[in-house]
Amino acid sequence: MDITQYEFEIRRHAFIRAMERDVTPDMVEATLKGGKIELFAKNNIRFIKSYKRFDVICIGEIAEMKIKILTIEIKGV
Repeated sequence: MDITQYEFEIRRHAFIRAMERDVTPDMVEATLKGGKIELFAKNNIRFIKSYKRFDVICIGEIAEMKIKILTIEIKGV
């Protein structure tokens, strides 16, 4: 899937959750640009990037020509 044509929008809720989980904005950007992409359901998308201690998972939805990031999680802490 080519995501270069889409515009990204990170919701306030996702940014707050990322800060609570000690995920920096640099990590979020790296995950969105270079992470593995998984499509699920009809319009949902998941970006996954592995780091030394945990994985960062950004979950969003595709709406028209935007990808709205709804939440940011970590796995494997």
